[in-house]
Formats: sequence, C-alpha cells, structure tokens
Amino acid sequence: MSDVTTIRVTCDICPHACSLAPGKVGYCRARVFDGEAIVSESYGRLTSLALDPIEKKPIARWNPGTTVLSLGSYGCTMRCPFCQNDSIAQASADEVQWFSTTPQRIVQRALDLRYRGCIGIAYTYNEPLAGWEFVRDTAQLAREAGLKNVLVSNGMVNAGALAEVAPLIDAANIDLKCFTKEGYRALGGDLTAVKRTIETLAKHETCHVEVTTLVVPKLNDTVEEIDALCTWLADLDPDIPYHLSRFFPHFKMMDARPTPISTMHELAAVARTHMRDVLLGNM
Repeated sequence: MSDVTTIRVTCDICPHACSLAPGKVGYCRARVFDGEAIVSESYGRLTSLALDPIEKKPIARWNPGTTVLSLGSYGCTMRCPFCQNDSIAQASADEVQWFSTTPQRIVQRALDLRYRGCIGIAYTYNEPLAGWEFVRDTAQLAREAGLKNVLVSNGMVNAGALAEVAPLIDAANIDLKCFTKEGYRALGGDLTAVKRTIETLAKHETCHVEVTTLVVPKLNDTVEEIDALCTWLADLDPDIPYHLSRFFPHFKMMDARPTPISTMHELAAVARTHMRDVLLGNM
C-alpha cells in the first residue's frame, strides 16, 4: 500500500490560521484551498449593495451629509452570538443568495450615483477583510477614479493582508467588541490583532478612524472595562470619535434584554473622561 499524505496549507489572513486540505473552506467561510493556494472564494460575490448615508456606517465626523455605495459579501472571521448581520456574516456560499460582479462595475456604479451625493464605496455588512483581495482591487480602481474608500470591519486580520488594504482606505470604523483576551476568545476573535488594526489605520495620516463598541450585557458593560478600553484608545489618539452602541436582542441572543439606557449614559460618562468625542447610538 502506498502512503498518501493529504496536502494541507495554512491560511495567513487572520489569527485563526486555518489548516486546509484541498476543497476545504476556512473558519471565515469565505476562503478555500483550491489545491494550489488558499484563495478568496467570495471574490466578486455580493449579497448586499445599497446607497447609504455615511453616518449609517457609522462614520460621524467625516464628510457628513454624503452617501457611499455600500457592499457586502458573506462570511466573517468571528462568531459573535449577537451578530447584527448574521444572515450573511454567519453564512457560507451555499447558505445565502449572492450575485457576481467586478471591481470595474462597482466603481462605475458609484460614479453613476454621484448625483445622489455618492463620494465613494464602503466595504461593510459582513467582514470585508475575509475577502481582502476584492477590497484591494476595487479600492485601487476607486481611488484612480477619484472616489473615496470606507472600511467597516471587526479588525480581526493579520498585518500582511491589512498592509495591502490600509493605504487605500480614506475612512474606517473598527469594532472594538470588548477589552479582554477572554472576551475576544469567546467571540472567536483576538484582541491583539484588533488593537493592531486600529493602530495601523490611525497611523495613516490620510485615513480617518472611528471606533465602535456594541455594549452587550455581561460581555463588556462594566465601568472597569470601558475605562480600560478608553484609556488605551486615548493613549493612541483621544480625538478618535468613539461610538457606544446600544444592544438589542438578535441572532443567538434573542432571550437577552436590551442594554439599559442608564448603563449607556454611565459608560459614556466614563468614556468622556478619556475621549474627546463620544457618541451614543441605537438609543
């Protein structure tokens, strides 16, 4: 009998470092080993395309009153039980409807929408960096066409992939879901990687950065956690707009209660002892 060894390749896009055999899909549900390399299965596959106010991203302090062409695919590098876009972010190719497109078509669509105040393209809805190649290619063409690029991400990406995309991003909102390693592990994430993403984008002088924390009961709703988070964020830059967003029951947390409004105001007061611009959302 011959000894046949199955080839496996390790994905280097995010901290999960999935080891994949041919034909297998990674933790993110968006990347696959095609037998030669790990590629973005979701490249050019969109589940969502809409013209949104920039404030909806949320980007509150950059080009207010404008719109962006927002696009999303499927898959995510985390498994948050409170996911707000679970129908696509927690889905694979065979679990959601999608259509194929190209970076050229997306850029042309955004240009065609300039009469409606469209200034660029937002990569959002699911986790866009799980398919970072499509973001890179579209963003490069968008920049050449005079359009802006907006990234809405959980920040769970390795330095190499981020380096390919970061120079092309004009504005970003990164989810900082909690501020403990244990909390991130429970969500299928890595706090160190997310902090590095925020730091990297904030160091790009041409990139406007905002940060959002969805305040989820029993995950991150203590004064101590928000104080520690904002201490770190203020050390990076106290002028970064910081969003505290109120949780409502969703996905696998339908039996949970909404975050009390009193808790939101208490945590905002704590955040304001460190950050100069604190905004409350979903109130």
